[in-house]
Amino acid sequence: MTDRYASFVQSAAGRALVKRLGLPDPPRLRRHHPGDPLLPGPALLGAATGGWLAEPVAAILTGAGVELPDDAGAADRFGALVYDATGITDSTDLRQLYDFFHPRARSVLPSGRVIVLGTPPQECPTPREATAQRALEGLVRSIGKEFGRGVTAQLVYVTGAEGTTHTSLESTLRFLLSGRSAYVSGQVIRVGANAATAPADWDRPLDGQVVLVTGAARGIGAALAKVLARDGARVVALDIPAAGDALAAVANDIGGTALQLDLTAPDAPTRLAEHLAGRHGRVDVVVHNAGITRDKTLGRMDADRWDQVIDVNLSSQERINDVLLARELIPTGGRIVSVSSIAGIAGNRGQTNYATSKAGVIGLVDALAPALRERGISVNAVAPGFIETRLTARIPLVVREAGRRMNSLAQGGLPVDVAETISWLAWPASGAVSGNVIRVCGQSLLGA
Repeated sequence: MTDRYASFVQSAAGRALVKRLGLPDPPRLRRHHPGDPLLPGPALLGAATGGWLAEPVAAILTGAGVELPDDAGAADRFGALVYDATGITDSTDLRQLYDFFHPRARSVLPSGRVIVLGTPPQECPTPREATAQRALEGLVRSIGKEFGRGVTAQLVYVTGAEGTTHTSLESTLRFLLSGRSAYVSGQVIRVGANAATAPADWDRPLDGQVVLVTGAARGIGAALAKVLARDGARVVALDIPAAGDALAAVANDIGGTALQLDLTAPDAPTRLAEHLAGRHGRVDVVVHNAGITRDKTLGRMDADRWDQVIDVNLSSQERINDVLLARELIPTGGRIVSVSSIAGIAGNRGQTNYATSKAGVIGLVDALAPALRERGISVNAVAPGFIETRLTARIPLVVREAGRRMNSLAQGGLPVDVAETISWLAWPASGAVSGNVIRVCGQSLLGA
């Protein structure tokens, strides 16, 4: 679906009008292409007094080909500002954030990145340190709204003892700095301390992995299958029999396999498990993308609309997880990634069934992440905001325009933006990322 307003803004006449009237100014976002450098320019790495992540982060960045000037004044513009705030232990230390970011607020290149690294407040030894670390969220979310020009800002809380190398952090830094994270901003991401192994080729971080994608025939699911295959995965694309032709086209295009299956059928989990066991012997990554909407206000909604949405969007995920985990088809190092929605965070008028199901997906992640930690299986969710699909194309014009503009990037996202985020969570190198709900919404004004 074409965003005609965004296209107009890129013209000379459009830019003049936007500036004169103070209209939303959607920037042209930097998205990922294999072989791209992580950043369009050098990164400036700063640290609060006593911070303990700057050294391992510098090693990760230089190893990834990012230029780190020895002198902060050696470059006028930066592709990223990265700040180690783990040394902030008191509210008075927060002044160090101002001292670092204030003089450089206008020095970040278009589609640049801001990353702040902190300590999870619940792991801080004193109330004062926990208070100061929690304050980082306000800083990062405000930067995401202030810097403009496609610049995104994220807060990464890093678990673990001081002095560890934190190779577990590399996949997250690579994702957040790259064009893969174009439509992710204002997020709080929690990374554990367990180490991870870097892939042989960061352009193919899923090499050899068997990945199941449900709802793969169209929209986000089709983009998912394509991105996962690009990243090296052997994709099992699943959808309902009625979408068989479109599903086959997706599978053929990526060299994957197609599986026609109605996930609400009583025997669906068993049939799926038998297919995966017989064809592949395992499934390294399960992506629960299948979902439906049956919109009505609650007072006008019949029971069938409620039941169908809960069953497809939530209950089917639980049933599939139960069978695959019980049969140990998801091995150690496996991944479960579920698609939620900002509707599950903020609610939405006329979508009580959908919002309930998507909030339940977040509950599933919260419950499973600690339960599966000992098995080495990570569980995360993505929560898309306004994504340009055939479904959003049907929304009335005024509502559609509001959905596009009500975020820090002033535009709708693309299916590939959701796919890139899910692929990152699926990487074997992302094993330390678990229990997260990542919003792919351009830092929407809705929700937390």
